[in-house]
Amino acid sequence: MISDRVHAIWCRELQRDDISVDDDFFTLGGQSVIMVGIQGAFMEELGVEVPMDQLFLHPTVASISAYIASQGTVTTR
Repeated sequence: MISDRVHAIWCRELQRDDISVDDDFFTLGGQSVIMVGIQGAFMEELGVEVPMDQLFLHPTVASISAYIASQGTVTTR
């Protein structure tokens, strides 16, 4: 499931294990450097390019997962 993979990436990049799917990236302490790491992980691990503006528009695991799913290009590694 995409949201599980996105959640794992967020936990790793934010160095937290207490993130819910509705927690806001910025409230969790997210910043641009971390966002770039997440963007790279999405490309490497999911095979999908997520533009930076979409990361700002979808600041939760649930919302960015829905965006990624709507693109229909996630790899199944």
